[in-house]
Amino acid sequence: MHDLVTDNAIIEDRQGEVFGRQEDIMTSTIPSKRFYIESYGCQMNFSDSEIVASILGQEGFIATKDLNEADLILLNTCSIREKAEDTVRKRLHSFDRLKVNKPGALIGMLGCMAERMKKSLLEEEKLVDIVVGPDAYRSLPALIAEAEDGNKGINVFLSREETYADISPVRLDSNGITAFISIMRGCDNMCSFCVVPYTRGRERSRDLLSIVAEATSLYEKGFKEITLLGQNVDSYKWTNPENGEKINFALLLEQVALVNPELRVRFSTSHPKDITDDVLFTMAKYENICKYIHLPLQSGSSKVLDLMNRTYDRPWYEAKVASIRRILPECAISSDIITGFCDESEDDHLETLEVIKSSQYSMSYMFAYSERPGTPAAKKLVDNIDDETKKRRLNEVIALQNRISLENNRHDIGKVCKVLIEGDSKKSPDEFKGRNSQNKMIVFPKKENLKPGQYVYVKVHDANSATLFGNII
Repeated sequence: MHDLVTDNAIIEDRQGEVFGRQEDIMTSTIPSKRFYIESYGCQMNFSDSEIVASILGQEGFIATKDLNEADLILLNTCSIREKAEDTVRKRLHSFDRLKVNKPGALIGMLGCMAERMKKSLLEEEKLVDIVVGPDAYRSLPALIAEAEDGNKGINVFLSREETYADISPVRLDSNGITAFISIMRGCDNMCSFCVVPYTRGRERSRDLLSIVAEATSLYEKGFKEITLLGQNVDSYKWTNPENGEKINFALLLEQVALVNPELRVRFSTSHPKDITDDVLFTMAKYENICKYIHLPLQSGSSKVLDLMNRTYDRPWYEAKVASIRRILPECAISSDIITGFCDESEDDHLETLEVIKSSQYSMSYMFAYSERPGTPAAKKLVDNIDDETKKRRLNEVIALQNRISLENNRHDIGKVCKVLIEGDSKKSPDEFKGRNSQNKMIVFPKKENLKPGQYVYVKVHDANSATLFGNII
């Protein structure tokens, strides 16, 4: 997933466990088998797990929180960095004892590691029984049947058409307030460091009508915020077969915003070369489109950007940031940074620090370069920056971003923000947490008669680099 996975996508190298809400799975028979699913990496993987849960639900499976009672264990994997793959591999090894205790249990690997690691995990190490790529989830029931018969179930076919537009996702481990909607799949950008075009295939967009219908259904069920997902949402394109009308991302964004003014709309991720002023003007027009853009930089050096095949240079990127600030003065911008890419000099690194300073990101996802087998960079470039230098540069980027994030948040002290209550704060059951339009997390004391899913106005009185603190007014 280009920017969603390469850029925004390992959003963190995080592990998440997600479980189905069975009222969303309608079957005509009593389910006899249980599945357990873990998702790693980006938002798109978590969204895909909801599609998988829907497919399995139609086959009589129900989700379980208890790994030990599962007949089917699925890991939805991320391949964006070596560390992410190592995490999944270790997790698979941890299932060895479970299979001894429950020999009939099946282990399946989904997602981005499927194509690259299928032979190793399925045949050589024998860690999994089923391997399914991101475009082949509809075949999962048949592959399970094959595995139950003692065969290996595998389908890593990449499609040019599959969008799962007709599948209603089961909202896994949902708070009932926020949800993801996948609007497109795959990527055509071919950044030299990125595995996504090879693990998720070429770009294709869902039809507008199915996206608006899903957003409407979510609102009617009580959800108050949706995030439109795509590797590069700004390249969304769909032609209405009835009248030939061409729909771009700005038009899609407007149609989703019109579902209801009480439904907040976010999106991720934008590519600097594709986000248009039309998108920015649409954001300015509708209050319920959140004023937040994730705009991956990757490097502040035009030389390095060219090696990365990002198809923009530093002046282009800085001009795009200037357009956002001009049209949407209140908009928060976040970014992704890779340190230590091939041939990155100290001057190139300093240029990255300069762009971070001038862009004033609210936050960033920051990583040292990790060469991925099969990418253009691995084939044509030399990973010639030593680990010590990569880490030192990464620490300098992190330190700078933390200072800017703290200064940015301190500027919000005294401001009043409209906040959607998402639930209890992690540290105290006496406090709520929620985000404002700029995607900043705000923690504040509870008041009677308020509950998650409601909007409140909060006055900020304190801040650290990651969180705002306030009181309801």
